[in-house]
Amino acid sequence: MPKKKGLTYLDVAESWPRLTTADRARRLKQLPPEAAHEFFFDLSAADQAEVLVMLPPAERRLWIRLLAPDDVADVIQAAPSDQRGGLLALLDEPTRAEVTALLAYSEDEAGGLMNPRYIRVRPDMTAAEALGYFRRQAQERSGRDTPAFAYVLDVDGKLLGQVSLTRLIAADHAESAARLMQTDVVTIPEAADQEEVAHLFAEHSLVAAPVVDDKGRMKGVVTADDVVAVVEEEATEDIQKLGGSAALDAPYLKTAFHRMVRKRAGWLSALFLGEMLTATAMAFFEEEIARAVVLALFVPLIISSGGNSGSQASTLVIRAMALGEVRLRDWWRVIRRELAAGLVLGGVLGSIGFLRIVLWQMVSPIYGQHYMLVAATVFCSLIGVVTFGTFAGSLLPFILRRLGFDPASASAPFVATLVDVTGLVIYFTAASLILRGTVL
Repeated sequence: MPKKKGLTYLDVAESWPRLTTADRARRLKQLPPEAAHEFFFDLSAADQAEVLVMLPPAERRLWIRLLAPDDVADVIQAAPSDQRGGLLALLDEPTRAEVTALLAYSEDEAGGLMNPRYIRVRPDMTAAEALGYFRRQAQERSGRDTPAFAYVLDVDGKLLGQVSLTRLIAADHAESAARLMQTDVVTIPEAADQEEVAHLFAEHSLVAAPVVDDKGRMKGVVTADDVVAVVEEEATEDIQKLGGSAALDAPYLKTAFHRMVRKRAGWLSALFLGEMLTATAMAFFEEEIARAVVLALFVPLIISSGGNSGSQASTLVIRAMALGEVRLRDWWRVIRRELAAGLVLGGVLGSIGFLRIVLWQMVSPIYGQHYMLVAATVFCSLIGVVTFGTFAGSLLPFILRRLGFDPASASAPFVATLVDVTGLVIYFTAASLILRGTVL
């Protein structure tokens, strides 16, 4: 009889999203030890916390001690508040002190991302001695996440430079770390925001970067793995805000229904109140609409074009800000580009609208004898509305950033609502000027 095949990493990964918390803990323990450890390392901090809480205390200790201090800090922050003290108590005294120090930082600061364990060497230490440190680190971590650099510190803990594992292997083993080290090191202030950290990694193509305090003393190391998680988190938050919703603080399917509704209801209510101004604007031009009903036919066309152009501009500027391509000081350059783009795009849409009215009149004369003036009204209105939409959509992210808010809050629905109201004003103002004495 053939031997039954055991569970593999892929088996558990495939079924993981469908499992209950208790089944997840049970399934993890059914994996071979090496695969189970690898799978546990690859889980998000929220999933690791969820699994740990389901395990008996004796087993929790074994699993949580597999993690690096920075990962433990993430797990404790993700765990329910009533479980955090118990998880912290499972650690040995030195690790507990490291984790407690990390928890003192804000989650979105470099200090909260860093690993306080790194290879530190003295300037007079030889390459052979430094390689011995690398060897011990690799043994302690079972070959996982072996550091790429050793950091050369003085007696006060100030960073002097860094030396790579590759260079130590290639160098004469009697050579000193001081002679081998690279001194032009990109460092990260411990209070730097996680977005700034991500920009530095992208700008300098870093795999790891030392975190220092205001006196230049090294506190820990941030690695590319940490930054990948930050980028994913920031991108998710920005996308949710761009969709006109407050950012969810948990995966979609794990967010409680009432919490998800509350996150979305606030924005929807604000946008609804904003759209009520559209009705007010329509009422203000009630007389013009009554005298020229044909104008009402193009209201959806006008306001949707303005909203779409504003949404485009805000999305492009917010993304450029997130990537560090655009900064506050670039606001005038961006506005000039978007005003020019708005005029051109408005001209394109206006021309299409103009031709549509003229050609349709030839097939079905529904626009009356003054259809050319109606077409001119639509043409001019689209230029004005689209230009204003791109202007507002590009300017709002800069205003929000200047006020200290997240630029992603200038979401597409928010910009569209703003442009809807102004679009009506522009449209009916153009109509009153062009059609006065004829239709109006």
